[in-house]
Amino acid sequence: MTEPAWVQHALWWHVYPLGFVGAHPADPAPGPQQHRLEHLRGWLDHAVELGASGLALGPVFASRTHGYDTTDHYRIDPRLGDDDDFDRLVSECRSRGLRLLLDGVFNHVGTEFPRYRDAVAGGDRSWFRVRGGAFATFEGHDGLIALNHRNAEVVDYTVDVMCHWLGRGADGWRLDAAYAVPDRFWQQVLPRVRERFPDAWFVGEVIHGDYPARVRDAGFDSVTQYELWKAIWSSLNDGNFHELDWSLTRHNEFLDTFVPMTFIGNHDVTRIASQLVEPEHVEHALTILLTTGGTPSIYAGDEFAYRGVKEERFGGDDAVRPEFGSPGEGVGEHGRQVWRSHQHLIGLRRRNPWLHTARTTALKVTNRGYVYTTRNGDDALIVALNIDDDPMAVSLTDLGAGPAEVVAGSGAPPPEVRTDIVVAPHGWLVAAPR
Repeated sequence: MTEPAWVQHALWWHVYPLGFVGAHPADPAPGPQQHRLEHLRGWLDHAVELGASGLALGPVFASRTHGYDTTDHYRIDPRLGDDDDFDRLVSECRSRGLRLLLDGVFNHVGTEFPRYRDAVAGGDRSWFRVRGGAFATFEGHDGLIALNHRNAEVVDYTVDVMCHWLGRGADGWRLDAAYAVPDRFWQQVLPRVRERFPDAWFVGEVIHGDYPARVRDAGFDSVTQYELWKAIWSSLNDGNFHELDWSLTRHNEFLDTFVPMTFIGNHDVTRIASQLVEPEHVEHALTILLTTGGTPSIYAGDEFAYRGVKEERFGGDDAVRPEFGSPGEGVGEHGRQVWRSHQHLIGLRRRNPWLHTARTTALKVTNRGYVYTTRNGDDALIVALNIDDDPMAVSLTDLGAGPAEVVAGSGAPPPEVRTDIVVAPHGWLVAAPR
């Protein structure tokens, strides 16, 4: 593993800035004089109160629309503000002990990218992939022009951009669409960046495929764990914990070579509260996220059970990337309960940093009930999940686990040592062996 030591304690609060501050979609678009990024500074205490140790930002660099069509990697998007606004954000994060992760788009650029405008006008085309005389695009999106990753100047440019912002206070990079970029490109980029910033962390956006091979061949510290994300919500919806158990077995194998970035929500997917059929199962999903190995990320709003459905159409991401008012505004009782569960389980996670590389072992698996132990050396927790309409009785002795103290669970169970536990219908418990 190549990740820096500080990542063991990392738990990200993930924000899509352009939507969060009401800069996109917006008509007319705000200008830099509005300093919209200042609004995000007002939420940093919320992130700390939640229990996060870092702020993971979506795109903040100059672009024309959603931020992933970059026009200038060295300039803060004027709809958010300016360089001074970014510097103040860094300073405010530092004063609260929050790390900062930036979102870098180096697979493609927007149509207003200066070198692309020059190439269209008949200039040098070597920075871009050209197929049959036409500029290649990212997954058919006309506004996203694919870079030529064989070009040494593109390598140098990417290294310089990444080092520029690490020098300005960032702690790492999420590398957007990393699955579409040749591994050899990252092999040329990342060692040069690490030479100057050995404590930086790099996570590639990879959706499917051979995760360990991508980490090894590209040189990432981590990749996004979409396999586990899918298994969490679909096993809860389908009443099929066997799927989750299979995915956690795979997850254990990944942990042998790298620590994945884990999540139950992000800016590209339907929010977990909308994805799940049963609202109370949001806490089950959260429990799985925070009791398994990985570097967890909480998508802003999920801590209040915000809802939003992603649709495959123009503007289809807007519902999962809304504008935010003030912390807790308009949150009902269910949202407040989910917030308390986030605080409690994140606190449990932060007090047990060994969970970062913990492996899980199934103790009992049925379609609608799942008991597993999560362990790292002598440290362990037992997790019991029940999504059935009936109570689930668990004899820890029969499962070979022995007595354990309940430390978290639905319905605020008393912290007492037990050898037999009963998990309420659609409930969950976390216990520490004694």
